[in-house]
Amino acid sequence: VQLQASGGGLVQAGGTLRLSCVASGRTFSRTNMGWFRQAPGKEREFVSFSSWRGGSTTYADFVKGRFTISRDNAKNTVYLQMNSLKPEDTAVYYCAADLRPMIVGNDLEYRNDFGYWGQGTLVTVSS
Repeated sequence: VQLQASGGGLVQAGGTLRLSCVASGRTFSRTNMGWFRQAPGKEREFVSFSSWRGGSTTYADFVKGRFTISRDNAKNTVYLQMNSLKPEDTAVYYCAADLRPMIVGNDLEYRNDFGYWGQGTLVTVSS
């Protein structure tokens, strides 16, 4: 699976950006997709998930109500609409394919077992 992410950039706090990720090499309509991010000096963290089964979506608490994940199966593309951006949203954003939801203790995690990652796109939010 090859993933090509785009759409990052510099935006002021309160602004919006839309990230895109085009996938190839797999039946996109039957593939779980998601977004993660990694801020400087921090570990990569989950942002959002889109299930191919029924189109359900999930979000990390820190983006709920501000970010929206969507997908266009005809274009093999997953999007992340980011509104009301905050300086703490500054990070490299990565799209991921073939994610596996997994219950770990009381938490729901999304495992990228096959390591399908996009190249990352930098989002910088200025205050």
